[in-house]
Amino acid sequence: MTASEIEHEIKSVAYDHADSTMLRAAQRAEIAAAYGGEETEPGEPLSAADAALFLVAYDDGIPAGCGGLRILEGGDAEVKRMYVTPSRRGTGVAPDVLHALEAAALELGIARLVLETGDRLKAAIRFYEREGYSRIPNFGAYVDAPFSFCYAKTLLPAS
Repeated sequence: MTASEIEHEIKSVAYDHADSTMLRAAQRAEIAAAYGGEETEPGEPLSAADAALFLVAYDDGIPAGCGGLRILEGGDAEVKRMYVTPSRRGTGVAPDVLHALEAAALELGIARLVLETGDRLKAAIRFYEREGYSRIPNFGAYVDAPFSFCYAKTLLPAS
């Protein structure tokens, strides 16, 4: 079994759970470093009040990654706060979290996921494209955001 074939334990946790808080802080620090310390998130950040679901992936009991969903008007959901700790990258954490978010979206009756990532986050861009997400015009708060790239994927129920 290769590192990318390892299944990680994925748990639904409260947005303000200690593991969620730690992973989200690490993500924000990494994004700030990529953009020279600038706050680049347009619009309203995800919060406990609007997180429909928040998942944390564990690798041998250690928080290794996270991601959440925010329900949008019109029936889509937005993938938010996707992050994997540097030491766990390449081990399959990101696909495990994303696939769990996609499955949860389908269970919620959501057929399309959208997301935003930064233009300097090349690994994230490659990851989403590899996972079947297609570039779309920037939406919502990202319409006039110069650093934002937006993506979407129509979900197909498992057969």
